[in-house]
Amino acid sequence: MKPRNSGSVVRLAAPLRALAQRFSFLLLVLASIALMMVGKIDALSVDSARARVTDAFAPILDAISRPAATAAHVVESVVEVQNAFEENQRLKAENARLLQWKQAALRLEAENISLRSLLKATPEPSSSFITARVIAAPGSSFLRTLVVTAGRRDGVRKGQAAIAGSGLVGRVIEVGEWSARILLLTDINTRIPVVLERSRQRAVMAGDNSDQTRLLYLPPEAPVQVGERVVTSGHGGQFPPGLPVGVVSSAGERGVRVQPNVDLSRVEHLQLVEFSLPGSETEPSLESK
Repeated sequence: MKPRNSGSVVRLAAPLRALAQRFSFLLLVLASIALMMVGKIDALSVDSARARVTDAFAPILDAISRPAATAAHVVESVVEVQNAFEENQRLKAENARLLQWKQAALRLEAENISLRSLLKATPEPSSSFITARVIAAPGSSFLRTLVVTAGRRDGVRKGQAAIAGSGLVGRVIEVGEWSARILLLTDINTRIPVVLERSRQRAVMAGDNSDQTRLLYLPPEAPVQVGERVVTSGHGGQFPPGLPVGVVSSAGERGVRVQPNVDLSRVEHLQLVEFSLPGSETEPSLESK
């Protein structure tokens, strides 16, 4: 009887094993979905709990951070006050130095006036100027001139000096009713008596239609240094003495070259200056005719 019972058990186990194998994959899939849902629910719960905790501690964190921010602002303000104090001290010292220079200048001016009165020296010539805009740049290799928007009606006269911000540019050679033409320093027709500022050596500056000029009639032993300033000498009555012209750019066997102070190719505005020099060859204005 026992063998018969064991055989029946085996026959019953086989269908159950087949049924379990058939539904095992489906059960695993359902279990995985269930676990994922449980994890998601737990994550949402954690996020919600964390948000509630953050909301609860936010006022405390804000109260803690305010003193730190206030302290940072206080430190920054102290640094700014210290910097302002140091800048104020520096400006006070600079102002004191400027006041000393002012007093020295006033003393020298008074002394100069006194000496001039004793020597009966002629006063410096007065000057007036007209500001004009450049409307035509030098476009020719044979003629270095500028045309400006000021003419006879504005008081421009032939022979007036043309000056830009940092030095002499040229002189007026042609005057119309509404415009005037300026002969530049670099034009081949330009000749200006000049003096080397350091050595006081006199020469004549001449243009050669290049970007630089050259010095003529310098003695071979003249102590010329590169970088030395060149100014007008005042000889000939064309320009007053001391107008900046340029600096020595080279000195050698091929002569002395001078770089003008002003980039003549970029001049946009000029001052046409009347120096009222005695014996100057300027045409009378319309009012004097």
